[in-house]
Amino acid sequence: MTMLALSFARVCSGLAPFRTVLRLQPLCSASGITVAQIDEEVAKLLELKARLGGGDDGKHQFVLKTPKGTRDYNPKQMAIRERVFNTITRCFKRHGAETIDTPVFELKETLTGKYGEDSKLIYDLKDQGGELLSLRYDLTVPFARYLAMNKITNIKRYHIAKVYRRDNPAMTRGRYREFYQCDFDIAGQYDAMIPDAECLKIVHEILSELELGDFRIKVNDRRILDGMFAVCGVPDDKFRTICSTVDKLDKLPWQEVRKEMVDEKGLSEEAADQIGEYVSLHGGMDLAERLLQDPRMSQSKQACAGLSDIKLLFSYLQLFQVTDKVVFDLSLARGLDYYTGVIYEAVLTQAGVAPVALASNDAQNGSEESVSVGSVAGGGRYDGLVGMFDPKNRKVPCVGVSIGIERIFSIMEQRAEAAAEKVRTTEVQVLVASAQKNLLEERLRLVTELWNAGIKAEVMYKKNPKLLSQLQLCEEMGIPLVAILGEQELKDGVVKLRVVVSREEVDVPRSDLITEIKRRTSDA
Repeated sequence: MTMLALSFARVCSGLAPFRTVLRLQPLCSASGITVAQIDEEVAKLLELKARLGGGDDGKHQFVLKTPKGTRDYNPKQMAIRERVFNTITRCFKRHGAETIDTPVFELKETLTGKYGEDSKLIYDLKDQGGELLSLRYDLTVPFARYLAMNKITNIKRYHIAKVYRRDNPAMTRGRYREFYQCDFDIAGQYDAMIPDAECLKIVHEILSELELGDFRIKVNDRRILDGMFAVCGVPDDKFRTICSTVDKLDKLPWQEVRKEMVDEKGLSEEAADQIGEYVSLHGGMDLAERLLQDPRMSQSKQACAGLSDIKLLFSYLQLFQVTDKVVFDLSLARGLDYYTGVIYEAVLTQAGVAPVALASNDAQNGSEESVSVGSVAGGGRYDGLVGMFDPKNRKVPCVGVSIGIERIFSIMEQRAEAAAEKVRTTEVQVLVASAQKNLLEERLRLVTELWNAGIKAEVMYKKNPKLLSQLQLCEEMGIPLVAILGEQELKDGVVKLRVVVSREEVDVPRSDLITEIKRRTSDA
């Protein structure tokens, strides 16, 4: 150990060999190790260091990479991303929502105890002698804190921002440690199931408009789950932990979920088998009516209350014309602790939409005709969360939905690549070009006129660019129009306007140019 430590110190510090030898001689005599042997070992370490790419100049070798579970986005990816954000934001605004923002980190105690078994995924910030802080895990708990702190009892809001989870990332499936959430929530005391139905309508609109393929919105109710657990013989203190296990049914086959319930959670086999009978059921309003007559479920008041609300929910969904995509599914659990009523989750079901987005167990569970490519939206009712932050425990009923933007983005990016789709990364409408030399000043005057009129325009940053180079730039960047200046055009007081795709050219009076460009780009 002495020889290795001294050798390593010599390699790292870059000390001259003779100085090291002078210090080592007494140690060598005592240990029986010769200086030559040490030098031989040092030489081996130096050779290994050189092979690994490290120099001996004392400079740190940086590894250029993004942290695990994060990524960069190039302009093409950001263009697709902005398109999705705009679609979602338009929908939220169409339904009358206003927006807020909250800090990216919260007091640790604000987040603690709100996420059940997922609490271990919260990123805690290093204690630097001040407040104990954590990065936000979602946008729902900060929203509840915001309502309680500002004594707000009614609001319809949307919030699009980054959240952080110390999860095991699966980036090909759109699962990251840093990612965006797009949340829509309705807070306030309203008649049952009307706001809940609107949240499902919003999910339906967004997924339909994005044209991601076939999808299903699964619906359940926490009260139905708790009632089901009770009548199946699950002890009260195991409700939440068994709920977290049931929540894995979208990723694991029933036998593995059952094994976890019995072997790890200590549930009796009889109780697990009874749960298995119920979680295999799915349907619509008819299933809710059938369960209300079920000998076991009818014994639970809270299950009956949840089933009655599911019936009411489906009646509103019929009016919203979205029942073709909504299914009442008793296997849906959603593991977060703060849900108190209706819960829902949207999944893409069209096979082949995004092959790499398939969960690892999908191939094993391929008993259904379509294959789920994962959850793309989820939410539910959380009537007690705001009260957890209020000193007097005043409750503000809330219901909301979160759109899984990262998974949606992954699918759309894969689709664009597969189709070799050309994605515009800028919104430039016209390039101001010149046909001859020494016209830079004229180009700058014209582009200034266009900018001042609100037209998106560009010029090449060269004094005398070739016309061909300017036209090629337009084709590469997808710029639809070119405003060409030449000596003759300047004399005649016109600008030659060229349509890049058709190569049609027309002389437009300088005074009419702005109007003509706006007319030609109004439909773009």
